[in-house]
Amino acid sequence: MTGPAATTAPRPADAAPAAGHGPAPWVRTRLRATPLAALLTAVLAFATVFLAVAFPRVLDRAADQGLRDFLRDRGPAASSLLATAELRGGAKSLDEDAAVLAAHTGPTLGLGPGGPVYGARSGKSRGLTNPGLARPEVVDPQLDLLYVQGLREHMTLVEGRWPDAPKAGAPVPIAIARSTATTVGIHLGDVLATAENLEGENPPRAEVVGILDAGDLDDPYWAELPCPVQACLNYTTGKQSYAYWRLTGLVDGAALDGVESWQTGARDFWRIPVDVDGLRADRLARTQRELAAYLTGHTANELATATHRPGLQITSPLPALLGQATARQEATAPLAAIGPAGLAGVGLVVLGLAAALAGDRRATELRLLQARGGSRSGVVRRLLAEGAVTVLAPAAVAGALALWLLPTPRWGGAVLAGTAVALFTLLALPLRAARLWSRPRPGSARRRTAGELAVLALTVAAVAEVRRRGVAPAGEGADPLLIAAPLLLALTGGLLLARLQPLLLGALARVATRRPGAIGFLGLARAARGSTDRSRPSVLPLLALLLAVTTAGFGSTVLGSVGTERTRAARLTVGGDASVVVPGGVTVSRTFAEAAGKLPGVRASAPIWADTDVFVLGDNGVTRVFAVVADPVAYAEISRSLGRGAFDAAALSGGTGGPDAPVPALVSTALARQLGPGATHRLRLPNGGELLTATAATVDGTPALQGDGRLFVVLPAGPAVALAPELGRPNLWLATGSVDRDRLRSLVREQIATDAERAAAAVTGGPDALPAGYTVRTSATVRAELADDPLQDTAARLFWTAVLGAGALALLAVLLTLVRAAPERTALLARLRTMGLRPREGLTLILIETLPQTLVAAVGGGLAAVAAVALLGPAFDLSILVGTEIEPGLPVAVAPVLLPTLGLAALVSAGVVAEALIAGRRQITTELRAGDQR
Repeated sequence: MTGPAATTAPRPADAAPAAGHGPAPWVRTRLRATPLAALLTAVLAFATVFLAVAFPRVLDRAADQGLRDFLRDRGPAASSLLATAELRGGAKSLDEDAAVLAAHTGPTLGLGPGGPVYGARSGKSRGLTNPGLARPEVVDPQLDLLYVQGLREHMTLVEGRWPDAPKAGAPVPIAIARSTATTVGIHLGDVLATAENLEGENPPRAEVVGILDAGDLDDPYWAELPCPVQACLNYTTGKQSYAYWRLTGLVDGAALDGVESWQTGARDFWRIPVDVDGLRADRLARTQRELAAYLTGHTANELATATHRPGLQITSPLPALLGQATARQEATAPLAAIGPAGLAGVGLVVLGLAAALAGDRRATELRLLQARGGSRSGVVRRLLAEGAVTVLAPAAVAGALALWLLPTPRWGGAVLAGTAVALFTLLALPLRAARLWSRPRPGSARRRTAGELAVLALTVAAVAEVRRRGVAPAGEGADPLLIAAPLLLALTGGLLLARLQPLLLGALARVATRRPGAIGFLGLARAARGSTDRSRPSVLPLLALLLAVTTAGFGSTVLGSVGTERTRAARLTVGGDASVVVPGGVTVSRTFAEAAGKLPGVRASAPIWADTDVFVLGDNGVTRVFAVVADPVAYAEISRSLGRGAFDAAALSGGTGGPDAPVPALVSTALARQLGPGATHRLRLPNGGELLTATAATVDGTPALQGDGRLFVVLPAGPAVALAPELGRPNLWLATGSVDRDRLRSLVREQIATDAERAAAAVTGGPDALPAGYTVRTSATVRAELADDPLQDTAARLFWTAVLGAGALALLAVLLTLVRAAPERTALLARLRTMGLRPREGLTLILIETLPQTLVAAVGGGLAAVAAVALLGPAFDLSILVGTEIEPGLPVAVAPVLLPTLGLAALVSAGVVAEALIAGRRQITTELRAGDQR
C-alpha cells in the first residue's frame, strides 16, 4: 500500500470498529490514497466501453449506408416497383389504381419521396414520314406517345398550349420538349404523318400544339420513360446498323384513345418508388419476403383483384439488387469484423493486464487484510464498491455517449458488448484478490501446459475446419470461425513465444558475456529473468502486441490482395490499359492508330480486326470461333504485359508463300483439343471467303477476348490481309501504358467519328460526348468503377481504425508493464550510479531490458500473420470485394504484412524509449533512502 492508507495498519475488512471511533470510508480513503491509479482505471474503463459500444453501432450504420448508397447508385428505376396492365379507362382509373398500389407496399417497402409516377404509353413507335425531319441515315424518326400524370408540375410551356382531348378524325394533339424539336427539326403547328398501316387504314397523325421545357433532366420523375425530354439516337439491329432519332409526344389524360390507336400494345404503367432511406441491412430477408409477395405472391393477387386488372404484371430489379447487396454484405463482413475482433482481443488483454498489475501493486495490502482476519467476501465487496466509482460510472457515461454520437435503430448488440466489457473491468480485480484466500495448489506448471495444449488443439481444429469447408455458406452472416482463426493463431504464437523468449534472451545473454562491458549482459539477463518470473504478467503485453500485429498484417494482406486483383481484373476486362471499340461498319483508321500510339504513356498498341462470325472447317464439323487479326509483334507485347495468352511473335512469322500456303495461327487450347490432331485447318470468313491456316502455337487466352477457355484464332496481320483484304479493316484498338482517357476520347472524335455523328453526340450528350456505338475504356477507369463501393470503403476505414486502436492499446499494455516495473528499475539504476554507471549507460540498460520483448512480439506477430494467410487464404473468395469474378484464394505477400508490423513495432518502441528517457532522469536521492526495502 502507498499513501495515507499505508501509514496505519488497515482494519480487517469485517472487524467491528472500536467504541467511539467510526470506520474510515473505504472507497473515499482508497481514492484519495491513489488518485492517479483511480483516474487511469476510470479512463481505461471509459475508453474500452466506448469502443465496445461504438464499433457495433459503426458496423450497423456502415451496413445500412452501404445498402442505401448501392441502391441509389443504380438510379431511381432500380429501386422502384413497375406495374403494367392493358390500357383501360382514363386518367381517373389510373389515379385510383395508383393509390391502391401505393397503399400495399408494406412496412418495410415504404413509399419513396415524390410518390408514384404513372400514366399510359403506346406499345411501339411509328416512323414519321415528313420530309423536313432530321435523319442521320436512311431511317425515319420514330415517335412514341406518352401520358404521364403530373406533367405540368415538371415541365414549363414555352410555346403554344397544353395538349387536350382530340377531336374526331383530327390528329392527336401532342406537346414535345424544346430540345427534341430543335434536334429533329419539328416546329409548333406541324402535323406529323406516319407510314400507312398494312391493313390499309388511314395512318394516325399527331399535331404539335405545344413546346415544353424540362427544368431538371435528372429528375427521378423521368426515369425509365422513353425519351420524354430529348431525342435519343438509336441504332437498328442487324449486321448493318443505321442510326435514327427516337422521340416522344406528350398527350393529355383525355387522349388515351389516341395512345391506344397509335400502335398496338399500348399499356398503362405505374412506377412505385421504394423509400431507400427506410431500408435496413438487418432486415434484408424480411424485405425480400415482402417484395416477393408484392411481385408474385399473395399481395400481387390482392392487387389484381382490387384494381380489377387480372392481367396486372409487377416487376422490379430490386430482388436481384437486394441479392447482390446481401452477397456484398457477407463478403465484406469478415474484413469489417476482423479489425474489431482483433481490437476486442487486445482490449481484453489490456484489461486483464491492468487488473493483474493492480493486484500486484496491492498484494501487500490484501495479504495484510487477510492476516488480520479480513474475510474474502468483505474485501471483495469493498473492491466492488471501489470499482463502482472508478469503472461503472465512466462506463455508463461512455456507453451513453457512444449511443448518442452514433444513432442507429439497433442497440441491443452494442449495449451487450459495452455491458460485458464493463463487467469484465469491474470483476477482474476482485476476482484476482479473492484468489489470495485460496490455498495454492501444486501442479501449476502442468495446468499451464494443459491450457496451452488446449489452445493449440482449438487453433488446429479451427484452421482445419476453415480449410475443409471454406467460408460459411451465403445467408449465414459473418463466419465466426473464419474471424476467430487469425486470433487463435496469434494466441498460439504468443504462448509459443512466451516459451521461447527466455531461451532466446538467455542465449543472447551468454553471447554478451564474451563482449567487453556488463551493460548488455545485465540488460539481457534481467529481460530473461523478467520473462520467466511468474509473479509478473509479462506474457500479457507480449500477447497484446502480437494480437495487434497479426490482425493488422492479416487484414492488410486482404486489402492489398483486393487492390491487386482489382487492377488485374480491370486490365483483363479492357484487354490492356486502353481500348477503343467502334460500331459495325466503321474502321479504325491507320491515321488514328498512329496518332493514338504516340499519345503520352503508351508503351505498346495495335489496331485489331476481331469478329465472331468466323468458322473453322474441320474433320469434326464446323466450329464457330472468335477471330483476331493483329500485328504479331505489338500483340505479343500486349499479351505479355497483360499476362494473358503470352506467345512468341516469331511463331506467327512467315505465311507469305502464296495463296495456297497456310497462314500461321495462334489457336486456343480448347479449340485445338476440339479440332483434333490436324495442324492445318480452313477458316470461313464473314464475307464467305476461306483462308487456310496452320496451328503455330496454342494459348489459353488472348487480350481481345474476355475470359479463358474460349474458342479463338489469332492470325498475323501481314499474310492474313494479303490473302483476305477485308481483314485489314480493324474495328478495335488496344494499348498498354498509362493512357489518358480524355485525350484518347478527343482523338476518337477527331479521327474516327464523322461530322454527323459528332453533331448527334453533341446534342444528346454534350460537346465532348462520343457518338453512339463508340466505346473508349481504360483500366484506370474500370478499376475506379470496381472500387466505387461505399460498403467496401467503410469496411476498410473501420478496419484501419480498429488497427490503430489495437496498436494504441498494445502500446498501453507495454507502458503499463514498464511503469509498474519502473520503481524497481529506477532503484537499480540509482545503486549502479553509485558504482560508477553513467547516465547514458543507464539508458542503454533500460532499452536492452525492455526492447527485446517488443521486437520479438512484432516479429512473431508478422510471422503469425503470414501463417494465417498461408493457412486460411484458400478459404477466401475475393470476387465480390474485387467487383468481378476471380480465382479464389488469398496469396501470401510480405509487403502488406511488413508495413503494419514495422509501424506498430516503431510505435511501441517509441513509447518504450520515451519511458526509458523519463526513468533515466530520476534523481538518485529520491531512491536511496534509509530503510529502502526494494
